Amino acid sequence: MREQNPEISKGVDWILVWLYFILVAIGIMSIFAATYRNESIIQGFISMKTDYGKQSLFFVISIVLGIFILLTDSKFFTATANLFYFFGLLLLLLVFPFHTEVKGTKSIIRFASFQLQPAELCKIFVNLALAKYLSRIDTDFSKLKSQLIAASIVLVPSVITIMQSETGLALVYFSFFLVMYREGLPSSVLIIGFSLAVLVIATLLLEPNTLAIILTVIAALAIYFMRRTIKRDREVLFFIVAIWFVCVGIQRFAVPFFFNNVLKPYQVQRIYATVGRDFPIDPATMTPEDIKKVEDKKKASSYNVKQSKIAIGSGGFLGKGLLKGTQTRYDFVPEQRTDFIFCTVGEGFGFVGSTILLLLYLFMIFRIIFIAERQRSTFSRCYAYGVASVLFFHILINIGMTVGLVPVIGIPLPFMSYGGTALITFTVLLFILIRLDADRQMVLR
Repeated sequence: MREQNPEISKGVDWILVWLYFILVAIGIMSIFAATYRNESIIQGFISMKTDYGKQSLFFVISIVLGIFILLTDSKFFTATANLFYFFGLLLLLLVFPFHTEVKGTKSIIRFASFQLQPAELCKIFVNLALAKYLSRIDTDFSKLKSQLIAASIVLVPSVITIMQSETGLALVYFSFFLVMYREGLPSSVLIIGFSLAVLVIATLLLEPNTLAIILTVIAALAIYFMRRTIKRDREVLFFIVAIWFVCVGIQRFAVPFFFNNVLKPYQVQRIYATVGRDFPIDPATMTPEDIKKVEDKKKASSYNVKQSKIAIGSGGFLGKGLLKGTQTRYDFVPEQRTDFIFCTVGEGFGFVGSTILLLLYLFMIFRIIFIAERQRSTFSRCYAYGVASVLFFHILINIGMTVGLVPVIGIPLPFMSYGGTALITFTVLLFILIRLDADRQMVLR
C-alpha cells in the first residue's frame, strides 16, 4: 500500500464510483432480462453458464482491477504511458496471425475459452499516451508538428483496427480529437471534419452531377459576395477555386473509392440505410454471390433496427416490467445482450427508465468534465477529457443506432453491454481517472 496515501478511499470521488456501480448493476439486470430462460437464478449466477453469470464474473474481475489501480501510485501511469501504448500496438499486430473470426470481425484473439479484443483495450493505452504527449513541457500544441504527432498517436491504432474489419471501434478513436480541441486544436479542424461529413452524406443522397452543380453554384456565390475582397487579394479567389476542386474530387473519386475498396459491403449498406437510400447494386462489377450477400445484409440490417424500434416503442411510458418484454424475451431483437442492450431497458422500463438511464450517463460525463477542470496536472486533465470523449461517443452511437439515427456499426454501451473485454476496458479507463483525481494536488508529467 502506498505510504503517501495509506487509505485507499482518501481523495476518491465516490459520486463517480457509485455511478459506475449503478450502471453496471443495470447492465447485469438487463442482460438477465434478455437471456433468462426459466433456469434457477442462483444456479445461473453460480454456474457461469449463463450470460448474466459470466458478466457478473467479469464485474468481479473488474472490481479487483479497480482496487489494484486505486492502490497504485499515480506516477506509474505517466511513467509507463508510452510503454503501454507500444504494447497495445503489439497486441493489435498480433491479431493478424492469431485472430479468430467472429461474426465477420477479425479483431479477436482466442486463448482456449477466453477471448481478447485488443482494439478495445487500446483505447486505454491511446488515452494515456496522448495525455502523456500533451503534458510534456516541450510540446507546443499551437505548432503543426505537435498537432500531427498527437493525431498520429490516435490514427495509427485506428487504421490497424480498420484493417481488422472493426470499423466501429476504429471510429471511436476519433473521439480523442475532442481532447486535442480542449488543449488548443484550432476549431477550423473540427469545422473541416464536420463539413467533410456533410459532403459525404450529400454524395450518398444526391446524384453526382446534381451535387457537382450545387458545389459549383456555392463557389460562384462565394466569389460574387467576396468580389471586393478578391480585388484586393487574389489569393482568396485561388483559395475558393481550390476548395471547389477538393470538394468535387472528394465527391467524384475519394468517396466512391473508400466505399468500394475500404468498407465492407454490409458496412456500406448500413450507412445507406441510415440516410434512407438503398445500396446501389451494380451487376457489372459484383458477382451473384456478392449481390446475394448485400441483399441478405440489407434485410438483416433493416430487420435489426426495425425490431429494436418496436421493442423500445412497445415499452410505452412506464414499461412492461422486468422479464415481461416480448421482443427481448423471445429473441426478436438480434444482439440484444450486446449492441442492442438499450432495447431491454426501453421495453422493460419504458420512457421513464430510458430517461433515467440517459440522465445517469449524462451526469457521469458532466461529473468527469468537472473532475477534469479541477486538475492541476495537464496529464490528468487530458486523460479525464479522453475518458469523457470515449464514453460520450459510445453512448451517442450505440443508442443512436438502436433507434435508427446512425448506422449499426457494432460498438457496446458502456458498463452495460455483455462482454468481458468491454467491461474491463471501461472499468480500467474510469478507475485510472479516479486514481489520478485522488492525487489531483500533484503535478504529473
